[in-house]
Amino acid sequence: MSWQAYVDSSLVGTGTVDKAAIFNAEGTSVWATSAGFQVSPQELKPIVSSFSDSSEPKAIQGQGFKVAGDKYFTLRSDDRSLYGKKGKEGLVIVKTKQALLIGHYPENVQPGQAATTVEKLADYLIGVGY
Repeated sequence: MSWQAYVDSSLVGTGTVDKAAIFNAEGTSVWATSAGFQVSPQELKPIVSSFSDSSEPKAIQGQGFKVAGDKYFTLRSDDRSLYGKKGKEGLVIVKTKQALLIGHYPENVQPGQAATTVEKLADYLIGVGY
């Protein structure tokens, strides 16, 4: 399956994510993205750094982060996942060995449903070596 197919079918196609992107784990290369979902390299730097930040609390927890020009409040940040919220919509970002998955959910979707969708794809990719 192509990376674009993962975005179109495994993320957006589920109905729990309305916009998504897949980058390399360093956030320097876009592998696939949904139309109009532009995430800049500057926005990815603090996100990628958060996965290796061992301070308590992590810097991203106090500062929040931006994706596609929108600012998100950090709900959860650990060495695998980063969850953010902006009003009633939010983001689920999961890092695998080689990929960074970003899924945006709209206000009519429960955060847990979107998290399950993105985390499941991440588990699958980890299982096949990504």
